[in-house]
Formats: sequence, C-alpha cells, structure tokens
Amino acid sequence: MAIDAATVRKVAHLARIKTPEDRLEPLARELTGILSWIEQLDEVDIEGVEPMTSNVSQPLRLREDVVTDGNKVAEVLSNAPKAADGFFVVPKVVE
Repeated sequence: MAIDAATVRKVAHLARIKTPEDRLEPLARELTGILSWIEQLDEVDIEGVEPMTSNVSQPLRLREDVVTDGNKVAEVLSNAPKAADGFFVVPKVVE
C-alpha cells in the first residue's frame, strides 16, 4: 500500500499535527515502508501457534475471592456531600 503526500497531509490534519510541506513527501515514503513491512507479516504462517503474553510459560496466580473490606457504609458516606438511606444523593441530570 503506497501512501502519498495528500494522505499524509489529511492524516496530519485529522491528528492535529502541524507538518511542514517539505516533510510530507519524506513522511509518505517512511509510512509506505512501514506499511510494506507490516504486509510482510501477513505472509507468516501462524497456523497452530498459540497466542502468548510472555516468552516464559507461567500459570496465572489465583487468589481466593473473599470480601475483606466491607460493611463500611457510614465511613464511605461520610465523604459524600449529601447522603440518604445509605446511598449517595446526586442531582437529577435527566429530565
């Protein structure tokens, strides 16, 4: 996929990046090179390859799903500007 200076100008405008006119053509060549390299990655056969998050296989460490810090309604609501019946009171925003 080839990128021209007009495409670089449009993308720079959309990204709100001020780019001088003399840099548009070199940027277009650089981006074309990057995209051609990415296209080469599409040719790699990945059939049967498991996705990985690290180069070292490690099982996930799990913890018990236990509530350790609860029943502090009064403490939590003490930070609220206004509370009623154990809940935060907020202004109505939808009519």
